[in-house]
Amino acid sequence: MPDKVSITEDQAIELAEMFRLMGDPSRLKIIVVCLEEAVCVSDIAARLKLSPSLVSHHLRLLRAARVLRAERQGKQVFYTAADEHIRCVIVDMTAHVGEPDDTNDPLETQR
Repeated sequence: MPDKVSITEDQAIELAEMFRLMGDPSRLKIIVVCLEEAVCVSDIAARLKLSPSLVSHHLRLLRAARVLRAERQGKQVFYTAADEHIRCVIVDMTAHVGEPDDTNDPLETQR
C-alpha cells in the first residue's frame, strides 16, 4: 500500500493546473516526445505535424508549469522532461490505460 498522500491548498492548485495542461492531447504528445531525449521546437513540430508557433506556445505553458525544462545549445533551445517525476507519471498512466478493462468491477455495475 502506498504512503498516505496529503497536499496543501497551494499544492492542490498547482497539481490541478499541471493535470489540466497535460489534458490537452497536443501538449501530452509534446511531453511524450521530450521524455527520452532533448528535442528542439522544429523537430517536435515535424514529428507531431504541428506548426512551430503552436509548439512554442505549448512549450511556454509546459515550462511555466515545470513539466518541461529548456536548455540552450548554441542558437537552439532543446526541451526535455523537467525531472523523473514527470516521466513516471506519464509512463505509469500510459501503462494504466493499456491495461485490460475489468468488467467485473462492482462499482461499474452500480452505475
